[in-house]
Amino acid sequence: MDRIETQEQFQEKIGQDKYTIMKFDATWCSDCKNLDRFIGDIVTEHSDKNFFAVDSEQFENLAEKYEVKGIPSLLVFKNGQKLDHLHSKFAKTPSQIREYLEKLQ
Repeated sequence: MDRIETQEQFQEKIGQDKYTIMKFDATWCSDCKNLDRFIGDIVTEHSDKNFFAVDSEQFENLAEKYEVKGIPSLLVFKNGQKLDHLHSKFAKTPSQIREYLEKLQ
């Protein structure tokens, strides 16, 4: 999963005409590291969507703007609009994330 490096890149990616999932995380977050162990398989299964990682500390303004209260959190965008948000307490297992992404079909 590619990591967002600039605010401009973030805006470009969320503006696309397909589901774009932004995973907000942090380097010190143990739940984020656990998610990283299995998210690759899920990304492969959902090749119709774009996935990117966003460091919530590096981009605090984006985390605040999009109401990221805990990490990891998955935010869904399409055409520049935030459509949904899988909050951290529901983003801890492969089954939780798969079930959530299936609803986006």
